[in-house]
This record gives sequence, C-alpha cells and structure tokens, in this order.
Amino acid sequence: MTAKSVVVLDYGSGNLRSAQRALERVGADVEVTADAGAAMAADGLVVPGVGAYEACMTGLRGIGGEHIIADRVAAGRPVLGVCVGMQILFSRGVEFGVESVGCGQWPGSVTRLDAPVIPHMGWNVVDAAPGSTLFKGLDADTRFYFVHSYAAQTWEGAPDALLTWATHHVRFLAAVEDGPLSATQFHPEKSGDAGAALLANWVEGL
Repeated sequence: MTAKSVVVLDYGSGNLRSAQRALERVGADVEVTADAGAAMAADGLVVPGVGAYEACMTGLRGIGGEHIIADRVAAGRPVLGVCVGMQILFSRGVEFGVESVGCGQWPGSVTRLDAPVIPHMGWNVVDAAPGSTLFKGLDADTRFYFVHSYAAQTWEGAPDALLTWATHHVRFLAAVEDGPLSATQFHPEKSGDAGAALLANWVEGL
C-alpha cells in the first residue's frame, strides 16, 4: 500500500521539521514546501503556525496560501491546521487591540483567553466531539500539549461540524472537524504518543 502524501506548507511560520517528523513517524510521505502545485496535489495539507496572527497571515498571503487552502477545501481535499494554523482559518484575529483578517473558512473571531495565567502552556485534557475521527481510540483523560494566548471561544460555523473543547479558565475550541477541513489548537507534533495517534487517524482518512 502506497504511503499517503502530505505537504507541510512552508510560509515562514511554524516548526516545520517537527511536524514533518511527526507525520513521517505515522507513515506519511512528507514534503515541506511552499509550492502551490505540490500543495494541491498531495493527499493531505498541513498548515502549521506559531507566533502572531497577523504575521502568519502575511506569510501565508505571500505564497497565496489562503487560496491553496480555499481551493483544497472546495475540492473536498483534506487540510489540517495546527495552533495558529487553526486560528487563521477563522475570519478574524484580534491581538493587542488590532483586528486582522484571516482566511475566512470559518466565521468568527480568535481572541485572547481571559485567564489569570497567559499563555496557556502545557498539557491539558480535551472534551472530544462524539464521533470524532481525529480522537478515535483515545481515552477521555488523554492530554495534549498547548502553548497559546488566543483561541476561538465560540463557534458560528456549520452546525454539523464536530467540535472538541478544552478549558483554561475559560472554554475554547481545541479542535474542529468540518468536512475536509480539520484543525487543532494544541500541537500534535509535541504531544507524544497521543499526538501521534491523532495524526495517524488523520492520515488514515486521507
């Protein structure tokens, strides 16, 4: 059986090599590239992201990444956003009082967590959506690694999307599965065996 091909989109943001290694660990054939043709042709596309929302969007637009994501989703081709790569899928991000325009795949805003300790850093459990593909076979007490100060805290998108929540003083979206478009606020590539199991579930569905 041929390994599934996955492109990790290189737009100048994110720990690309750790994402690559994590996906290779679960049997994917991985390429790190900014090439639109390769990104469209792959079985799966991973959009990583670390740092500021606006900086990620600037980098993404620099390679036409928002169009690559939109074209893949329109064609029903799987995309997985990770951390800020999840946040930029929403319409807006608000950081330091500045509103930035995102990819708009999902309506709504990404805003600062109202918590006494920011960033939310470390291991946390999630309340996985019933019927989730990403969390298939994982126990309810499984912990994933988070490091973020912002998140989507409401859902205004498709009513049949599978929503996984987590709590750091306030409730926020830890993962979304919406047709071909999936995303995690935590870092599966930094989440050990649990993250590997989640990535394996995603790759298996490609």
